[in-house]
Amino acid sequence: MAAAVVPALKHWRTTLERAEKFVSPVYSSHDCNLRSRWWTCWFRVELTIPEAWVGQEVHFRWESDGEGMVWRDGEPVQGLTKEGEKTSYVLTERLGEGDPRSLTLYVEVACSGLLGAGKGTMIAAPDPEKMFQVSRAELALFHQDVHKLLVDLELLLGMAKGLGEDNQRSFQALYTANQIVNVCDPAQPETFLMAQDLASKFFGQRGGESQHTIHAMGHCHIDTAWLWPFKETVRKCARSWVTAVQLMERNPEFIFVCSQAQQLEWVKNQYPGLYSRLQEFACRGQFVPVGGTWVEMDGNLPSGEAMVRQFLQGQNFFLQEFGKMCSEFWLPDSFGYSAQLPQIMCNCGIRHFLTQKLSWNLVNSFPHHTFFWEGLDGSCVLAHFPPGDSYGMEGSVEEVLKTVAKNRDKGRTNHSAFLFGFGDGGGGPTQTMVDRLKRLCNTDGLPRVQLSSPGQLFSALESDSGQLCTWVGELFLELHNGTYTTHAQIKKGNRECERILHDVELLSSLALVRSAQFLYPAAQLQDLWRLLLLNQFHDVVTGSCIQLVAEEAMCHYEDIRSHGNTLLNTAAAALCAGEPGPEGLLIVNTLPWKRTEVLALPRPGGTHSLALVTVPSMGYAPAPALTSLQLLLPQQPVFVVRETDGSVTLDNGIIRVKLDPTGRLTSLVLVASDREAIAEGAVGNQFVLFDDVPLYWDAWDVMDYHLETRKPVLGQAGTLAVGTEGGVRGSAWFLLQISPNSRLSQEVVLDVGCPYVRFHTEVHWHEDHKFLKVEFPARVRSPQATYEVQFGHLQRPTHQNTSWDWARFEVWAHRWMDLSEHGFGLALLNDCKYGASVRGSVLSLSLLRAPKAPDATADMGRHEFTYALMPHKGECYLAPSLQTSVFPSQWGKLLPYAPISFCTTRPFPASAQALSRTPVLSKQPTASISHCWFCPPQARCPWLPGVPSLCPPQLWCWRPSSRQGVGWRGSGWGPPLALPTAHFPLQAESTPQGRTLVLRLYEAHGSHVDCWLRTSLPVQEAVLCDLLERRDPAGHLPFRDARLKLTFSPFQVQSLLVVLQAPLN
Repeated sequence: MAAAVVPALKHWRTTLERAEKFVSPVYSSHDCNLRSRWWTCWFRVELTIPEAWVGQEVHFRWESDGEGMVWRDGEPVQGLTKEGEKTSYVLTERLGEGDPRSLTLYVEVACSGLLGAGKGTMIAAPDPEKMFQVSRAELALFHQDVHKLLVDLELLLGMAKGLGEDNQRSFQALYTANQIVNVCDPAQPETFLMAQDLASKFFGQRGGESQHTIHAMGHCHIDTAWLWPFKETVRKCARSWVTAVQLMERNPEFIFVCSQAQQLEWVKNQYPGLYSRLQEFACRGQFVPVGGTWVEMDGNLPSGEAMVRQFLQGQNFFLQEFGKMCSEFWLPDSFGYSAQLPQIMCNCGIRHFLTQKLSWNLVNSFPHHTFFWEGLDGSCVLAHFPPGDSYGMEGSVEEVLKTVAKNRDKGRTNHSAFLFGFGDGGGGPTQTMVDRLKRLCNTDGLPRVQLSSPGQLFSALESDSGQLCTWVGELFLELHNGTYTTHAQIKKGNRECERILHDVELLSSLALVRSAQFLYPAAQLQDLWRLLLLNQFHDVVTGSCIQLVAEEAMCHYEDIRSHGNTLLNTAAAALCAGEPGPEGLLIVNTLPWKRTEVLALPRPGGTHSLALVTVPSMGYAPAPALTSLQLLLPQQPVFVVRETDGSVTLDNGIIRVKLDPTGRLTSLVLVASDREAIAEGAVGNQFVLFDDVPLYWDAWDVMDYHLETRKPVLGQAGTLAVGTEGGVRGSAWFLLQISPNSRLSQEVVLDVGCPYVRFHTEVHWHEDHKFLKVEFPARVRSPQATYEVQFGHLQRPTHQNTSWDWARFEVWAHRWMDLSEHGFGLALLNDCKYGASVRGSVLSLSLLRAPKAPDATADMGRHEFTYALMPHKGECYLAPSLQTSVFPSQWGKLLPYAPISFCTTRPFPASAQALSRTPVLSKQPTASISHCWFCPPQARCPWLPGVPSLCPPQLWCWRPSSRQGVGWRGSGWGPPLALPTAHFPLQAESTPQGRTLVLRLYEAHGSHVDCWLRTSLPVQEAVLCDLLERRDPAGHLPFRDARLKLTFSPFQVQSLLVVLQAPLN
């Protein structure tokens, strides 16, 4: 009889480290541990399995520095990556007598690792000299009993350490591990069974009914482009998802969630066999598409319409390919979340939201993990942040305990998400992770763990949501503020392409109505939209990507511009056929309000002349004849006066601008009230340079301490010169040396009848970790400033009362920001910038950064952009700010590129003669008339006597504006609505019986309003629909007298399906 084991006093540290040492190679040599750039190399591997291995599990082991994928019989079967702990492929779980002993595999190896190929550090620029090696290629036997024993010991040690010395269950785990070491002899496999019995007895002890439930979901976050190019992402998807398929086959209870329709489409096109398997497992409920969007886009910078299209394209893809739409928005890694996202989600069939990114906050800990998120319009979604603060868990006891301990909503909910699997660069879950979580399914001392799905998680959260708190407004990430500015050319391309696609859809929709022969370019537009949506991925539009990705993005933008302009020409030709102007030119306005602007019109001989042009909303007007230009001059032209001290004054009777001899703004007066907008003793248009050295995330972060390094860029007196000398336009220009390596030239422009002054700017930028901004100290006092966001605006503090206020030292905005007090304000507008701030009374626009990782060339070179400054009466959210805010991105683009486009570019020579970029329609001269396409025939345009009116919906409301004197001059009615888009429905088809258009409108002031939408379109039926263009069964709208009535709540977005009668030939 064996001698009884003598009980011994146990020292905590020695007992713990003994068990740890047992599972390490130091204790035993028993081998049971189965744990040039963008090229791929192929290896043919001939295998011969020994006859003696019959009845055993056989693996092919492979280790290489680069990610790999095993191919067998022409199909991918397994992803391989050392960093993702996937270094073997299961050839057979049990080698049979009749199984083949020889076989051939192919291994495709990428010359990049899981997280790219950075030189020295992960986020460094890729190393072109980096070498990748294959270090292992062999056959091996896999011992499941040893693997299970190692998993058990690992979990026992995790509980012993995680629960701590004050916990009874901790000692039970530690002593069980010690007993296993006592009975287990690696040289005698028969002892493993006894060891497993000890572990099973421990893990079989169940927890109580009140235990917190963790919903564990397989997950694999794959950045669509980041430290690797788009094409490498396609391979990452295949490597990661084929591994998930293997796990789903071996573990029927395992559920894998997958977002981003774009990635699925890539796999569908390039790996059709794998894609069929994914669809098969989706039918079983194991492969769960989530997110509902085309890509995991940035949550701040895309326009409202672009965000809608993310869901429209994504949800329709998931419905078509997998039979249902997503009910949860999945955006775990974006750099903040707009306050309009809840409304967009709710209108796209989304009721739930998941992220974890706010756990990265640098200053304040977000107070909730499960809560209701209320958006700008009052829409609510149920939001959940996995309390483990990660989307790449590995199934350890430490992570499980952290999920419960860190949960900030204890007592309000008893369920949490647990996303496991390697991520960012792909990889995904491993069998070991699944085994850990299955073992912990219901063990005393730990929360209950179940392999679950998003639907099960959110159903559990909804059933216990009575005590949840509500967070109102944006989810602002207190980190990565530099992404609002990095890679300025990408930001500019994004803004321009959003506008181009808006114009193409609008004019194509109107052409469809007018011409029976016109074919709406639905397929082409979908391709262009998907290309733009791809670039709005959260590491592309933000600029936090390598140089190769940035170059690809710029190529995408150029494709959208080129093809979009071709479509614009085609649509404009169909619309304006037979109606040229006296000079052979027609000017088209795609915005929903009348516009009067000074344009540089092409004349014979290649010359240009400035003309004041008025075009009705969503209509066109003839270009004025050369002989009639003087007749168009208003009573108050622009006066330009150069003073003896070198300063220059520009005055158009609406505002008066004074520049000092270096080009800085010393005075900006609203003439009607004689109100000065620039703070006393200060100057505006002051360029300032900051040192910009983040702690780590170079392209991502700008730290608060950069504000301590502010250095005004001072110009040289006498550099200011008069450009255009007055009349319809006055301007002055100057040169500014920013540093020994960088310079700037700028033309300050004031047009006749214009309420704002423009600053056309060209910068040659060659800096290292510097940040360029422009500042405007305002003679305005307010505790909060207003910033345009998607489909509306919001306020942020101008003070630093709390840490939450202080953390917003750099924020994002779209086309305008405004600082207003009672009765007066100052708006700063831009054509392609997003970074901004208002500190005290100083408005600051962020212009350029110079990070060196992951792209060492980011922002280097030439930049051209425009911003504008507009003083105004009344509050910030009134008509001038709203309507004029669109102009900076549309200046000189009244005409959306018709059959023959003339696009004159403004040079920055010594003369600095500015010519607006003016595409125009070229036609043969005949009789001409201004025309609004939407106008009822009997209506008269309130701006152009005798001209039929297109009454834009935002100009016709039931309630008078309470903010008199702040709308357009002479207007007593506020325009609360904006019409951002009109397009052909994604799923609709035009038929001889009728055609359907989608109109999208939103309330832009923040008020309840009843309004009329008037149109001359041959409306057959009008019905409300959601953002996915699905009819509202109760949304029928009566259409009488060429109009229909709509009711809006603050910042509400509404969409209409308008069925039209077929046009006559």
